[in-house]
Amino acid sequence: MTVINIVLVFICIGEFFYILHIRNQLTEWLDFLKSVHQMPERNYFVKGNGILADINYELNGILEKSRRQFVKLQKAETASRQLLTNLSHDVKTPLASLIGYLESLDSQTAKDREEYTHVAYRKALDLQELIDTLFQWFKLTSHEQLYQMKVYDINELTRELLIEHIPVFEKKQISFSVNIPDNECFINIDKMAYARIINNLLSNAVKHGKCSLIEIKIQESKDHVQVLVSNNGIAIPYNELPLIFQRLYKCDASRSETGNGLGLAIVRELITSMSGEITVQSAQGEMTTFCLTLPLIVRKN
Repeated sequence: MTVINIVLVFICIGEFFYILHIRNQLTEWLDFLKSVHQMPERNYFVKGNGILADINYELNGILEKSRRQFVKLQKAETASRQLLTNLSHDVKTPLASLIGYLESLDSQTAKDREEYTHVAYRKALDLQELIDTLFQWFKLTSHEQLYQMKVYDINELTRELLIEHIPVFEKKQISFSVNIPDNECFINIDKMAYARIINNLLSNAVKHGKCSLIEIKIQESKDHVQVLVSNNGIAIPYNELPLIFQRLYKCDASRSETGNGLGLAIVRELITSMSGEITVQSAQGEMTTFCLTLPLIVRKN
C-alpha cells in the first residue's frame, strides 16, 4: 500500500503542475486575445512551441487574410461610391437636356419642334445606353451574369454582327475592311456576350476614336483564334494603355467626351469569363488594335 500511496502522490503532484501549466497557458492565451482585440492590425508572437504557439500561428494567418479582405472591401466601397457619383452626373446631363428640349417643344415652330424632337430622341437613346451599361456592369460584378456557352463558328458569327454596323459606318462616312476566312472556325462562347464585346469595340471606335477607317480581321492558329478590331482614329497614349480596361478609367478628353469608363471594363470581364483575353496596341500614326484571343475547338473529321 505504501508504494501505491507514493505513486498516487506523484500522480497528484504531476496533475497539479499540469493543471497549473494549463492555467498559465489559458491566462497567456486570454492576454493574447485581448491584445488582438485591441490592435487587430498587428501580428503577435507567443514564446515556446506548445499548442498556444500553434494557435498563434493559425490566428495570425486568419488576421492577415481578414486584413486583405478588409482592404479589398474598402477599395470596392470607394470605387462604388465613385461609380455612383460619376454615373449620377452622367445620367443627370442627358436627362436635364431631354427635359429641357421637351419643355421647349410647345413654344417652337413646326420646324423647330421637329428638330427638338429629334434631339430629345437622341438624348433618350444616350440615357438608355448608359442605363443598360450600368445594369450590365452590376450583373458582372455581382456574378449574376449567366452564360449560355455553345459552340459557334466565329467567322460566320462575326460576319453577322458586322452587317448590323454597316449602316452606322456609312452614315458616319467610315470606311471598313473585313478580312475573315471562309473556312469554319469553332469556339465555345456565349453568343450574346461575344456580340456585346464586338459592339462595344466598334462603338468605341466610332464614338471616341474619331476614326475614318475600321478593320476587322480573324486569324487562326493551332490552339486559339484571334479577332483583331482596328481603327485609325486618335491614338491612345502609351502610358494609358495598361489602364484603359479598368472601370471608370477615361482617356484624355479628346477621346472620351461622352464615355462613362465602363465599356472596356465590361469587355474585359466578358472575355475573361469565356476563358479568353484582350490586349491593345496603339501608337501615334498607327492603327489602334484590340486583340481578342479565345481558345479554339479542334473538331476531328
